[in-house]
Amino acid sequence: MSEKTVILGDDSPEIKVPLMTLREVVMFPRTIVPLYVGRKASIQAVEQALEKYNKKIFLVTQKNPGDEEPGSDDLFEVGVVCKILQMMRMPDGTIKVLFEGSYRARWSSQESLLEQQDRPFPVVTVERVQEDAGSGTEVKALINLVQGAIKRFSGINKKLTQDVVKSLNSIEDPGRLADMIMSHLKVDFQKAQKVLEIMEPVTRLEEAYGLLLNQIEYSETEQKINSRVKEQVEANQKNYYLNEQLKAIQKEMGADQDSGAEADELLERLEAKAMPEEAREKGRKEIQKLKQIPPSSAEYTVVRNYVDCILDLPWDELKETCQDIDQAARILDEDHFGLEKPKERILEYLAVQTLVEKLQGQILCFVGPPGVGKTSLARSISRATDREFVRLSLGGVRDEAEIRGHRRTYIGALPGKILQSLKRKEYNNPVICLDEVDKMSTDFRGDPSSALLEVLDPEQNYAFSDHYLDLDYDLSNVFFITTANTLQTIPWALRDRMEIIRLPGYLETEKMKIARSFLLPKQLKRHGLKEDQVHISDGAVQEVIRKYTREAGVRNLERELASVYRKVAKKIVQGTASEGRVLVNKNSVSSYLGVPNYRHEEREDKARVGLSVGLAWTEMGGELLMIEAVLMAGTGKIEVTGTIGDVMQESAKAALSYVRSRTHLFGLKPEFYKEVDIHIHIPEGATPKDGPSAGITMSTALVSALLNMPVDNAVAMTGEITLRGRVLPIGGLREKLLAAHRGRVSKVIIPRENNKDLKDVPREILRDLEIVQVDHMDEVLPQALVNVQSEEIFCGPASDFSLINSLRKEEYQPQRH
Repeated sequence: MSEKTVILGDDSPEIKVPLMTLREVVMFPRTIVPLYVGRKASIQAVEQALEKYNKKIFLVTQKNPGDEEPGSDDLFEVGVVCKILQMMRMPDGTIKVLFEGSYRARWSSQESLLEQQDRPFPVVTVERVQEDAGSGTEVKALINLVQGAIKRFSGINKKLTQDVVKSLNSIEDPGRLADMIMSHLKVDFQKAQKVLEIMEPVTRLEEAYGLLLNQIEYSETEQKINSRVKEQVEANQKNYYLNEQLKAIQKEMGADQDSGAEADELLERLEAKAMPEEAREKGRKEIQKLKQIPPSSAEYTVVRNYVDCILDLPWDELKETCQDIDQAARILDEDHFGLEKPKERILEYLAVQTLVEKLQGQILCFVGPPGVGKTSLARSISRATDREFVRLSLGGVRDEAEIRGHRRTYIGALPGKILQSLKRKEYNNPVICLDEVDKMSTDFRGDPSSALLEVLDPEQNYAFSDHYLDLDYDLSNVFFITTANTLQTIPWALRDRMEIIRLPGYLETEKMKIARSFLLPKQLKRHGLKEDQVHISDGAVQEVIRKYTREAGVRNLERELASVYRKVAKKIVQGTASEGRVLVNKNSVSSYLGVPNYRHEEREDKARVGLSVGLAWTEMGGELLMIEAVLMAGTGKIEVTGTIGDVMQESAKAALSYVRSRTHLFGLKPEFYKEVDIHIHIPEGATPKDGPSAGITMSTALVSALLNMPVDNAVAMTGEITLRGRVLPIGGLREKLLAAHRGRVSKVIIPRENNKDLKDVPREILRDLEIVQVDHMDEVLPQALVNVQSEEIFCGPASDFSLINSLRKEEYQPQRH
């Protein structure tokens, strides 16, 4: 078929051109748009427009983008007459065409496209739509608003270059500006078609401005979302990358394990462990939290450590303890000599435990000087009761968190020492020895002794609260033993919760037995020696005890014996030892240990005036206390020297008051004290001394000096004196009698009220000593002064003896010695 082609001029209101339909795209005048053309009819329309229609073609948008062959009613009435600037064929048979919009045009929908089925493409007559030119102040204001929005939009849309922005800002025609804006917006094709069909330029620009603002708001929101998503994606990618690296490293090191499987393993252990339901439920929640945390997270380690703490604690796991009293007594005797009171207390505890189903937790406090075996006794108790042993040293502890733990909010938080020690044990009923409980201190971090109140209270420790664990933990099955050197530094409330058992220092006889039964065999084995190679005699051991050690315990004694064995071992190795067995006796000790370190007071070789022998108690044992009294012409001053405390100075004044109250009985002038100065001295001035027990000793020395009567050198005494001359009881009698025995004293004067303490004194000591019990100072003097009867000292109204009478008749003169 052939048809004459009709080409009208550009200025003609009507023109007949090929029609090409667009899907979801709206073409605007004065814009250049590249489009891919794929439908056969559209390709032929483009080709014919280039050949026969002066490169002109009418582009109109389909109402329904899904129609492959749309009819007249399927197209919008308004489209754009375009000029084809360039066409490029693609390898897949499609073409890429560059269109330039010329002007708006309307075609008649009455023109049936179906009637042109004999044509390969439709040809329609279009009529150019005339547009008004907008002007005025309102138009300029609108253009300014649009230009501001364009500038704002260019900051969001990177495809809108600065050249394009400048080009848009240079347009002053509102209609043209609206068309140019619409070409850069991504809006629905129906909204774009609506703007295309608006012929009034200002109205069209207002509509385009509204769409531009919507596009700006949408783009800004999209940008915010993209930014958040990008950050999240980058963080996730980083975590994923690091996790993959970590897994690779763990796999390379042989430690590859899935965190989920690890959590399941922890949950399985939790369900199998014997514990309160509250703790089990807390563990389940923490394990569930653990599953949701990446293993690389810092919080993962915190939660995992807490779960491990719950699983490591023994909770309800109790060990079957020994209830055989005979076996326990045998073990205690094997480990320690003496210490009868604490041993008896442990056996009582075991006896009660066999009779009751559950015995409330026991808290014992061993108080005694260093080296007497407090800690080792606690260890022996754990062995005798077949319990695990835990030792905690509290010396220097000043932070409450050491007992109660730190809260989990702190970095590096840990449970307290109590729970940490239980974590290392399998059972919840060990013996816990809180060593040096008297050496805790207090500062701004809290008072650890106050935290111990709950631990050591049987009425509270069944629900002990640790800050880290944050669960009630039962400590009532734990056997607590505390040790201290003194009770003075332990708070009263804490002392009230403990049963105090005092461990006094060992007597010399006990040290001898401990050395022979425990220390010598132990050191012999430790130094690789045998009994047929060396022997230390009892005299040598006694020499070491008296002259090379001064202690309540046996630590230094063990060191000195070890020193002897080392020197013997050296001789044996060097071959300088004598043939046969090396004998170490009393006389040869100095060749091994050198010059003696200490000396003990012994009684004087004869009785002397103004010199009496007292007895003193120290932590290292008892000592003889020589007290000297000297009279000098003076004005009644009394001076007491020898580094003594206030109590001992008061005792000296009380002794003088007693003598003054007895002047008429002693045959002295009532005002004799105004004519003499009295000086009382206790030797070894560098050693501090205090206490009231030297009262009768100072009184005896003072009376001896005033009456010029010597004091028996074989008599020692101890007791507190009152102003009326009563003799009050004292402490440390056991150690004092041992000192008297060691100092070759044969008679000891003690207060009668101390008779009850004699049962604690070894029989061999009492066998060698004459114990005189007195109630009043008047009973002391006849026993202490040499070869003098009471009638010769106290001259009452009926007394008429030559010695006292001569003292009364003669003018009093101070005696000089």
